[in-house]
Amino acid sequence: MKNKGFTTQLVHADRLLNLPENGAVHQATNNSVLFEFKDAQGIVDVFQGKKAGHVYGRSSTGSAAALQNILNHLEGGVGAITFATGMAAITSTMLSLFKAGDHIIVSHFLFGNTRSFAETMQTLGIELSFVDVTDVRNIEQAYQKNTKAVYLETIANPVTQVADLPCIGRYCQEKGLLFIVDSTMTPPNMFDAKSVLASITISSLTKYVSGHGNVLGGAVVDTGLFDWSKFDNILDIYRGADTTLWGLTQMRKRGLRDMGATLSPQSCHEISIGLETLVLRTDKTCDNALRIASYLHNHPKVTAVYYPGLADHPQHFLAREYFKGYGGILSFDLIDEIDPIAFLNALELVICATHLGDTRTLALPVASTIYFESSQQERDEMGINDNMIRMSVGIEDSDDLVADFEQAFGKF
Repeated sequence: MKNKGFTTQLVHADRLLNLPENGAVHQATNNSVLFEFKDAQGIVDVFQGKKAGHVYGRSSTGSAAALQNILNHLEGGVGAITFATGMAAITSTMLSLFKAGDHIIVSHFLFGNTRSFAETMQTLGIELSFVDVTDVRNIEQAYQKNTKAVYLETIANPVTQVADLPCIGRYCQEKGLLFIVDSTMTPPNMFDAKSVLASITISSLTKYVSGHGNVLGGAVVDTGLFDWSKFDNILDIYRGADTTLWGLTQMRKRGLRDMGATLSPQSCHEISIGLETLVLRTDKTCDNALRIASYLHNHPKVTAVYYPGLADHPQHFLAREYFKGYGGILSFDLIDEIDPIAFLNALELVICATHLGDTRTLALPVASTIYFESSQQERDEMGINDNMIRMSVGIEDSDDLVADFEQAFGKF
């Protein structure tokens, strides 16, 4: 599908990349857990990695392989692995690649669940340094002899800090470090991970990729830019002739197979269907988010708005250069006189719910929900105020969203 537009590729990906049977335009959903081999040598060859095939549904299925082909194609990588959730993709990747005594530099602005897992890694003997990733100099200062990787998110949730992606990518390449980028907030139509020299992208397919709040999923894509032959954590059994596959093989075997967070065939199918409208949804979402952010930015009952599309955002020009659109997540601080719970209750169209990337606009009070487990000091360091509200902007008519805010503000 060379020289085709992004949406054209998405709409025809299943049909052209995966060659469904009987003229179907989508890969069939195959729920079989086991796969028969008429020649017993075949199952031996697949187990030993000598040829491609499926032996057990926990490790692989045709449905998962089809979705992985599409995701890998969009990122221009060497391979992809799908998981049951975005957190499963993160945990399986980290636990299959790193061991006690390794050091990882991670974003100080990690989303709450990811940060919680980061603290779990520390209990397993993996050393972590939490740094402000909006400046590569903080990465340089945190570097140690046992540093193996840098892990960050393109746009932080909920305060929307944008990582110093190109500079960090170049630094990781110079030092031979894995550069692991969580691109959930910036799917491949919005962000080219290879342009910043990312080694691995991780994403929650639950969010913008599937887009409708009806299916969970996660994915890892190896961009092919990292030299796995210089990564000494790869076990000998996975050091095949093709060094580009070493990382994927270990993540697939020690992560997906051993940890068991398998994406179901039906979920693969639903995510593939959602993918077809990715560009249409994200374009509308970005347009809506910029309008809402601008509206809130000028409202007397709002003290701060956090959105990369605003000219006064600290990383606005970086986002403008590397992202196509500024994303659908934004946060804002209400004046002290307005209780965030009461304000959310006053909204009629916007839904109070925890999720991102939905077709519907969602909002919640940040400090008392998704960051409730964080200490006051941690929230202060991340810039999370008690009166902050996070929004995931949907695809509704923007006039209706503005009108909903107008009527809600009018009650205070």
